Amino acid sequence: MCLKSLGTLFDFFMKEGIQMQSRTISLRTFLIVVGLLVLVILFGFSRLRIQIVPATVDAATPLLQERAAPLATLPQNSGLPTQELLSGIYEVAVQSVVNIDVRQQSRNTWFQSSPYREEGTGTGWVWDEEGHIVTNNHVVEGAQDITVNFANGMWAKAELVARDSHSDLAVIRVLDIPQGMILRPLERATTSLRVGHYTLVLGSPFGLDNSMSLGIVSALGRGVAVGSRYSLPEVIQTDAAMNPGNSGGPLLNLNGKVVGINFAIRSSDRINSGVGFAIPISVANRVIPALISDGVYNYPFLGIQGGSITGPLAEQQRLDSHILGVYVSQVLRGGPAAQANLRADDIIVSIDGLEVRNYEDLISYLIAEKSPGDTVEIGVWRNGRNRTFAVELTSRPDPAPNSRVGVTVGEAGEIAKEAVADEIQDVRRTSVRNGLRDGNLVWIVTLEGEGKRATVIIDASSGEVLSESLESGR
Repeated sequence: MCLKSLGTLFDFFMKEGIQMQSRTISLRTFLIVVGLLVLVILFGFSRLRIQIVPATVDAATPLLQERAAPLATLPQNSGLPTQELLSGIYEVAVQSVVNIDVRQQSRNTWFQSSPYREEGTGTGWVWDEEGHIVTNNHVVEGAQDITVNFANGMWAKAELVARDSHSDLAVIRVLDIPQGMILRPLERATTSLRVGHYTLVLGSPFGLDNSMSLGIVSALGRGVAVGSRYSLPEVIQTDAAMNPGNSGGPLLNLNGKVVGINFAIRSSDRINSGVGFAIPISVANRVIPALISDGVYNYPFLGIQGGSITGPLAEQQRLDSHILGVYVSQVLRGGPAAQANLRADDIIVSIDGLEVRNYEDLISYLIAEKSPGDTVEIGVWRNGRNRTFAVELTSRPDPAPNSRVGVTVGEAGEIAKEAVADEIQDVRRTSVRNGLRDGNLVWIVTLEGEGKRATVIIDASSGEVLSESLESGR
């Protein structure tokens, strides 16, 4: 449009120029024409700039939208952690986070006038308005005296309700809520975590109450041995700073909701190294209500020992390289799997029709979806073909109540040798396997020598010899 006007004016100017050759015109007329020409030119270029700028923005917009698209999948209010957002979460959540001082009774000595000595400190958080506080089992294990310190400076005595060594979770209850104080339970998350999501750690590192640190989820689905011979699946790994004293505290998302319970760090010197672990809230949602109502949580038990198939294991056992699953190294005698005719060297490839690619898949499904008494369909690869077995789950055997560390394989062998020393003085061959007797874990030790073979069954927790038998060897 502006170019057309410019051309029209140019034609007019040329015509006037030709006429100027034949007649004389005033200087004023000439200057007016030149001025109009300049204005039209300037106006034309300004219109061109106005049209070009929006075109450039429109061209870039789809790229910006494409890069921002993944952010739209995040939960509400979980964008970038601004200072205002972090401060807001802290101000609300810290009211529900407590410091826990634990003391254990000890004998008086000449240099110690108090009948108690401080055993440790940890963190907890309010589960409900009835005064139940969630923390770690290892924070309150063996406690004789428990004090809960609130963020507002008040404190109260608490009692142990129940604890679970398999998940490292425990529940305590405030005996006398301070007057005028309202307990505010933390809200628990229902949305799934993803690697890269921001996480907040609240607690009392090194006894420094009301501390907060920020990080991200650095891995998910870890299997971590917790307090016993069993592995806890779906553990959250975060690089948010954790240190001694953070145990039992909440791991929060950017909505201020609990996604996990902090319980361990990976460090050689017990200080933060950027690798911390939290029990997923999905496990707590099953365990904690049972501890409050029944005092115990019964885990489903399959009765096998094994592990994920790896390259070295496949090569050692001469397995096909494409097979994924759980390699069964042992089946506990008398256990659910044994009764369903599962065998050592079986490869578990599915459970209830769901693919099992590794050991964590199997344990995660059992803990999250099943209970003792349920029946599961176990798909097994055996001798080059698929088979399915129906296994009725039982309750997981508990470790001995008076023994933190059970009898080792080597100790079981020595106990068995002493038990049959009169019958076999020269033992040439010893083999040890585990099993169940009356719901308790036992070691089954076979000894061979002098043309004889003895079988000794030993309680795996106490070392007690439960039975022994002797027969002629091969």
